[in-house]
Amino acid sequence: MKRLFKTPAGLIIEVDGRCHQAPAGLTFDTLFAAENPAALLVPGAPLPALDPATLLAPLDHQEVWAAGVTYLRSRTARMEESKVAGGGSFYDRVYEADRPELFFKATASRVVAPGGAVRIRADSKWNVPEPELTLALNTRGRIFGYTVGNDMSSRDIEGENPLYLPQAKVYAGCAAFGPGLLITDQLPSPNDTIRIAIRRAGAVAFSGEVALDQIKRPLPSLAAWLWRDNVFPHGAYLMTGTGIVPPDSFTLQSGDEISISLDPVGTLVNTVA
Repeated sequence: MKRLFKTPAGLIIEVDGRCHQAPAGLTFDTLFAAENPAALLVPGAPLPALDPATLLAPLDHQEVWAAGVTYLRSRTARMEESKVAGGGSFYDRVYEADRPELFFKATASRVVAPGGAVRIRADSKWNVPEPELTLALNTRGRIFGYTVGNDMSSRDIEGENPLYLPQAKVYAGCAAFGPGLLITDQLPSPNDTIRIAIRRAGAVAFSGEVALDQIKRPLPSLAAWLWRDNVFPHGAYLMTGTGIVPPDSFTLQSGDEISISLDPVGTLVNTVA
């Protein structure tokens, strides 16, 4: 397995912990357009160790989509959010339905780099990060790798009315993923665990973890549903839902540090603007 990183100086391939120059002309757009993306990752000249401060988000023009209510915990949280509006049954029904919930999440310009500052909406009072396994799909809809994603969400806006979902999910600085893209034909193991820690003033304000075997839907099925009657000229990233939801009393604050980890991808770290 290889990891691909994006920096201002170009793409970097990491193999067995050692960094190499990527082939000339390789971009995330050409990678996602390839029938066999892994074949393009030919390590070049050795490079110094990667400087995390130089990392950019691992994408060019890829759309970012997301799946919802794929974990039982997510279904429960969404139903709790919408009690006031009376929409709880929507989430119960979609959890059991054949058709998954899929929604547009971000364009590249809305995605924050590793180490950058994600944002919470100024018109929201209840905001959380959602740590998610994020699949890389080439232009043919084939999964060829994955990374760590942060689906920032305004729970009060989403809970007020299901039709407000785009406003709760899509805004400037609403997503982050990285630190790089793991290129592999193997899906992550169901036993792999995604973990999150939110630090506030140096102390852990919230932490949690969940095994990927808690995702109800098969990952290839989510990808296939996304590609139904749709085309993605530059491929796409697909966030696969969250099984970690902070208590209702918790909301993000400016200055919080969010760390999301998934082996062997690594750890995505962002602050809150």
